[in-house]
Amino acid sequence: MSTLSPPPSPEPSKTSRASSATVLVVAAVVVAVIAGFVAIGVLVGDGSSTATPAQSPPSTPPTPTQSGPTASPTSSAPPSNLPPLDCSEPPALPANPQQFDKAPPASLSQRATWRATLQTNCGRIVMELDGRVAPQTVASFVFLSQAGYYDDSPCHRLTTPEQGLLVLQCGDPTGTGSGGPGYGYGIENAPASGSYPAGTVAMARASDPNSNGSQFFIVYGDTTLPTTGGGYSIFGTVVEGLSIVQAVAARGLASDQVAPAQPVSLLSVSVEKL
Repeated sequence: MSTLSPPPSPEPSKTSRASSATVLVVAAVVVAVIAGFVAIGVLVGDGSSTATPAQSPPSTPPTPTQSGPTASPTSSAPPSNLPPLDCSEPPALPANPQQFDKAPPASLSQRATWRATLQTNCGRIVMELDGRVAPQTVASFVFLSQAGYYDDSPCHRLTTPEQGLLVLQCGDPTGTGSGGPGYGYGIENAPASGSYPAGTVAMARASDPNSNGSQFFIVYGDTTLPTTGGGYSIFGTVVEGLSIVQAVAARGLASDQVAPAQPVSLLSVSVEKL
């Protein structure tokens, strides 16, 4: 019995062999390019984890929509062994937030160190302000504090470790994140490294570098922020009460996913030169 064998495949022509070789080369190049992009993505990240601070941080006169710091994946979580919070009910928002025609002169800071005491409904937070490195910012904070501008104003924005940004933002009497004192000024003492250690007090602002106003943020865990646009003005450090901010942060966000679940308001802010 004979067995039928399939006919031999025709010998590919030189043209066919050349075409096949070309296809293989192109495929190899495409694979190499894709692999390159994947490697770059692993090294620098695709930015999808970067949280953009809500348009409520700083204030841009007259209707400042301040977008606080932009998140970075290098933030570190605050400690877990925090004291219990003892908070009272926050006060009602100020009925008529004050407005001013212009920023106070930088000379008001006297290029000195100031102590600011924030009496909040969750306890006392004390900050030391450095008028040498941020004279205009400190002058503005002292001026607004002495005018009672911050009294009964809420801390309207909290960011969490999941967002890569660890700050509590305060200083807007309207509680909307778009309020301000009616004036703006420029950036001072923004770190070139983008490093904002826990306890840092800095100004929130909009994209305009001259939109610093009344809104500020307290960094409750080491955070690295982008330097694009000039960064954020560091003007002080928390020397007492950082654990209050950290304990508030530990309770997470309210249902709007912006404000802290535990409401915090500045009942009063007093300042004294050291």
